[in-house]
Parts: sequence; C-alpha cells; structure tokens
Amino acid sequence: MAVSSIGSNAGSAARRRNWVALSISLLLASLALAVGPARAEDATPPQTTAAPPAAAPAAASQGAESKSGPVSSSDASQKKLTFSVLYVKQNRTKDLPLSMLDLPAKDDGIAGAKLAIEDNNTTGRFLNQTFKLDVLNGDVDELIKGTTEKVAAGDSFIIADLEPDALLKFADALAGKPAVIFNVGSPDTRLREEDCRANVLHIAPSHAMLADALAQYLVWKKWPNWLLVYGPRPEDKLLADSYRHAAKKFGGKIVEEREFKEPTGSRRADGGFEQVQQQIPTFMQGAKDHDVVLVADAGNLFADYFPYRTWIPRPVAGSAGLVASSWHPALELWGGTQFQHRFKRLNSRNMRPIDYDAWVATRVVGEAATRKQTSDFKVLSSFIHSPGFEVAAFKGVATSFRSWNGQLRQPIIIGTPKLLVSVSPQQGFLHQSSVLDTLGIDKPETKCKAYTQ
Repeated sequence: MAVSSIGSNAGSAARRRNWVALSISLLLASLALAVGPARAEDATPPQTTAAPPAAAPAAASQGAESKSGPVSSSDASQKKLTFSVLYVKQNRTKDLPLSMLDLPAKDDGIAGAKLAIEDNNTTGRFLNQTFKLDVLNGDVDELIKGTTEKVAAGDSFIIADLEPDALLKFADALAGKPAVIFNVGSPDTRLREEDCRANVLHIAPSHAMLADALAQYLVWKKWPNWLLVYGPRPEDKLLADSYRHAAKKFGGKIVEEREFKEPTGSRRADGGFEQVQQQIPTFMQGAKDHDVVLVADAGNLFADYFPYRTWIPRPVAGSAGLVASSWHPALELWGGTQFQHRFKRLNSRNMRPIDYDAWVATRVVGEAATRKQTSDFKVLSSFIHSPGFEVAAFKGVATSFRSWNGQLRQPIIIGTPKLLVSVSPQQGFLHQSSVLDTLGIDKPETKCKAYTQ
C-alpha cells in the first residue's frame, strides 16, 4: 500500500508539472503572435536631436486647465497641415543702454518664436501638422510690402516688433486681409484704446497693466505715498499717466511730481559717474515726504541712475529698481525652470520679456491649430478671438484675450534685476469676472471701438 500511494503521488506531481509547462508554452505563443517577430527594421530609429518636452504636458505642469476643451479624439487628417508664422522686426535707431548688460541681442524676440515653433512641432508630429517661422527685417514700408506678399502666399499669423506709429501704419495696410497681427514690441496703452485696430492682438502687456501691477504691490506693502519722476519725452509722459491712473485706482497717492530733463554726463568717460553721483541727489533734494520714488522712463535712458543716489534713502520702482514685466529670467515657478533651460540651450542666453511675448504669440497659433485641427484662417482666427480660447503660458493660470481691446490678460511679474519679488494681481484686489482684469483697462472704461463690445 505504501508503494502504491507513493507512485500515485509521484504521477500526480508529474501531471501538474506538465500542465504548468503547457500553460506557459501557450502563454508565450500567444504573446509572440500579439507582438510579432522582433526585427531590426521594426525598431524606431534614434532621434538625431533631442526633442523638447511637449507643449500640452507643459500646460499641465503649470496647474492650468484649458477651457478650450480637449483635442479631438478623431484621427488626424491624412493631409499634412503647414502653418507659417511671420516675424516682422522694424529696424530701429536706439540709444545706447545705460548698462553693457542691457545690450539687446540681434535675435531679440525671434529667439522666443523659434522655441515656440519647436514646441508646436513637438505636438504637431502627432497631428500631422508642421510649423515654420519666417522673418522679415526692415523699415515699415519694406515690412508692409514683404508682409503683403507673404499673406498672399498664405502666411496669416504675424508677430510684430514695431514702434507704435509703425504698428498702426502696418495694421492699416493689412486691414481686410486674412491676417492676425500679434503686437510684441510696443506697450503703449493707446494702441489698445483710442488707437486700437481690430486685426491686432496684444501679447506685450500695456503700460497700464504694468503700472497697475506695480501699484497693487506697493499698496499691498503699505507704501502708498509716491514721488513721481518722469522724463521729457512724450512716451515718458504717457507712462507717467499710467502711474497717475493706477494711484487713483488702487489708493496710492502721488505726493509730488518732478520732470527729469537734465542731461547726464558720459557714463563711459572718466568722471561720468561722479557727475551723476552729484546730479541725482541735487535733483531729489527738498522733496515732500514719500515712501517710494516712482520713475517713468519709457526708453530706459536715465532711470537706472536713481537707485542708491536719492537724497534720502528710499526704494526706487517703475523703470528701475523694482520693475513690472511680462517675464523674468530668474522665474522658476510653474515649470519655469525647464522652460528657461530649454530657451538657453537653444539660444545660449537668458530669455528676455520680448522673447517670452514672442513665444506666447507663436504658441497661440499652435494651440489653435491643435484644438481645431484645420488650417482654415477664419476658423482659427474666430477661435482665438472667442471667450473659450486659452493658452498655457508658464504663469500658473491659462491666459486669454480681452474681448474689448484684444489685450492678453496675464499675471505680471514684479522683480529686481536678479530675483522675482512678487506676482500681480495681489491678494485682496477683486474683480467681478477675473482678477486678471484688475490689471490694465477694464471693459467699462475702454475707449476701443474696433472690437465688438
């Protein structure tokens, strides 16, 4: 009995092993059929260049959910769609900056658009879409002629780095043509208001937005008393108007105003700094008591002389010291670190505000193309102008365009030359629809008649 029992158990164990072996063989065979034979030609070829991170995941990293809706789940069209973005850059005669650190790069703005083209193409590879960048340089008449030809050939999205009057002439020349112009070169508030044009969208924040952003922070800090210093140029006086408006809007008080029109010494000659060191304190002597010196210097021709040279020790803000801008090269929030690194790898320099503005403009085109999956200009333009359009912009919230003047609503960075200090809108400043609309000209006060109210 004992021998029989042992033989029976041994047989059962053998059958179980055979069954397990058979099951494993069947599983491996089914996997082989599903996967198919592994061949060298089936492998994906390695990429010769590292692709930047996809634009869509970047939006998620900022914690901004787009209200534009998900990308269509239908398969991308078999026909490859090509989108051309045209960057027009006016030849300008600029004064030499006060600091050698502020010498502009030759590809100012263009570099940001190039990075955005890479980002657009990263997503476009999955949707059978290709994006390319064209660049035109010249005076305004040359740019109008070249752009008219490009628009006739199908370039419908134009990034404009132009002076205010040149932008108006440029926009009027393209009126009625299938083209949208993205202003990245001029912050003049009048271009969004009494001189607004229906075919222009403004990526660069206006002087009004920048002034409001700074004013909110100063009021939040309980530094409400300001000594306003402005330059002799018309654009300086327009910027000063923005600070006056911001003071009334948020409870600041301009205790005194002074116009700075004295010529300064040659900063690059021996003794130039000594002249400035005596000149600025003398100019500031005898001022009424104030918390902050607010400098309005639209051309950045003298503002940097004021920090640490005032008669009494007071912080300087506005065009120097504590400055409001659309971007800061030290911003690390909301995925900004990897964004900054990608720009620097591509261009071997830090990102400036105009580079950021051009990047946003190009991404607007990419976002519209991704959502609508068409190259039809009317469809894309209508979507970009619609209330539902949003684009992630490494600001922690999705950005969009104001329906009353075409201005991009966005948070504004408050910073010193090396560090971010704060981001406006500040806590406690409320709005009935969007706190972003506390910055700049709101709908009830707009003078723009070109957009549908």
